[in-house]
Amino acid sequence: MEELDTKTLSTLRNLLLKMEKDLDEQLSISKSAAGIVTLDQTSVGRVSRIDAMQQQSMAVSTREKSRRRLKNVKQAINSMNSGDYGYCKKCDELISTPRLMAQPEAKFCLSCQDQSDRQQ
Repeated sequence: MEELDTKTLSTLRNLLLKMEKDLDEQLSISKSAAGIVTLDQTSVGRVSRIDAMQQQSMAVSTREKSRRRLKNVKQAINSMNSGDYGYCKKCDELISTPRLMAQPEAKFCLSCQDQSDRQQ
């Protein structure tokens, strides 16, 4: 497999930087949704405390996924800066360009990712 060319690296860097910005914004916006649930006592209808707590739980879960993804994006940017971006963290082989284009923060090649997923 060939190493990533300058144009592809530039495209991937731009994708990662945009993802980092978008995830930062998403985390800022979602902070209030994951906060303490208060029930409006004047409100009547389908929304109950259980519904509000369920929404809060989903917001917390989504927020945690976004935090993990942001961490992976930042690690990918750091790897790019240090020159070891695009290499699988398990087998040290190059990660395919189509995989990186689909998921620029990928740490593993498809084979190692599949193996890891099956073990979980």
